[in-house]
Amino acid sequence: MVEQVYRPRRPRQSPLWQCLSRHFDAFLADYEARYQPRYGFLRPIIPEVVNKFLDCGDLEHGFARVRCDHCKHEYLLAFSCKGRWFCPSCHQKKVQLFGALLTESILFPVPHRHFTFTIPKMLRPYFRFDRDLLKALCRIAHECLLDFMRTTLNLPDGQPGIVMAIHTFGEYMDFHPHVHALVADGLFARSGLFHVLPDVTLKPVEESFRARVITFLVEKGLLPADRARMLRGWVHSGFNVHRSRRVLPDEREDLERLAQYIIRNPFAIEKMQVNQAGDSIIYRSAMNPKIQRNFQVFTPCDFIAAITQHIPDKSFQLVRYYGWYSNKMRGQRDKQAVEEAKAAGNAVTIIDVSEHRPRRIPSAKWRELIKKVWEADPLLCPKCQKEMRIVSLIDDKAVIERILRHLGLWQQGVRVASARAPPEIVDRVVEPCYDDPFPNYDTEPVMAYANG
Repeated sequence: MVEQVYRPRRPRQSPLWQCLSRHFDAFLADYEARYQPRYGFLRPIIPEVVNKFLDCGDLEHGFARVRCDHCKHEYLLAFSCKGRWFCPSCHQKKVQLFGALLTESILFPVPHRHFTFTIPKMLRPYFRFDRDLLKALCRIAHECLLDFMRTTLNLPDGQPGIVMAIHTFGEYMDFHPHVHALVADGLFARSGLFHVLPDVTLKPVEESFRARVITFLVEKGLLPADRARMLRGWVHSGFNVHRSRRVLPDEREDLERLAQYIIRNPFAIEKMQVNQAGDSIIYRSAMNPKIQRNFQVFTPCDFIAAITQHIPDKSFQLVRYYGWYSNKMRGQRDKQAVEEAKAAGNAVTIIDVSEHRPRRIPSAKWRELIKKVWEADPLLCPKCQKEMRIVSLIDDKAVIERILRHLGLWQQGVRVASARAPPEIVDRVVEPCYDDPFPNYDTEPVMAYANG
């Protein structure tokens, strides 16, 4: 069977690209009057990400030339925006990478479960207007799980293994902050033994989660005392903790699917349907029992407002690691392994790589990732099925225009107007990221060369 060849996507045919290209200027112009009361001030990250998305996969903004040495066939491979949590194409690559990263490098061969922590509707606006509170929501969920498992197993020094992802979106892109967690179903001991958690009720976790979130918001001065008493007294408060079945170590595919699920994109192009006039968008999803339908109708600007509110701020990490899977403990284990090797008389070899300059082409992981996402090989010649290679990277605007005009591909696409620059913030705290769960394997070497 001949392996399927890669066909470069056509981003301008996407209903999302067309919606943003036609209506984003109007969205920006109307934002202050129509959307600011509900969504808050326009965050500068929104026009930045949208502009990059509109350039993603566009040959007019740079490309690589891919050629077959056997039959001389070649094609142009456009650069991508590498956007996270917005661009469906680029984020899907990161979803695949994340699933492989967890199952191959981080998760241990022990049982795992998928947990979901949700909060009531009346508390969600606090997290919309102060997104730093989302970090606290993650921390509280971790503390609840840690105390519950240590108490149940009677292991006060046991370490959990938790990977958490913050979601801000619901089924129809409404603002619905909640936490997904991939959790080792038990505790790790420092000796390396794993103690499996018995199948017990989650009621203590849910009660602890409710109490801690309410107390936290009261202490922050956000939640009035009378409303806090009301929430504590409700039988059905809107707080919920749910867990999946136990996923066993040999169920690798299920575990990888769970890892991909917890960082899925807030929306999917496949669910969009634009009417012929182009003045409304139907977004279809699962049946919503509250509204008794499986779709929602948006105007183009309302749809843009709904999807862009879930773009994370720059440097804000939506994926967090705790306990046995944290950066700190993984580093400690690596250091211990080196020390044990030294103690055993195995000297560590040191190689000077200060003068090494890596080849400025996409890594093999880029090719394998494309094959995994689209089930097609980007370096397989569609003419003769031989191996192709990247022969040049083009980023000069004049050269780009000359080549595309010669090929009849120059379209001079419409650009999106940028929003006004925000006022300068002097005391900005940027959260460090020591282990980015979304490494830019796909086009990072290409862009490094193009921007070099």
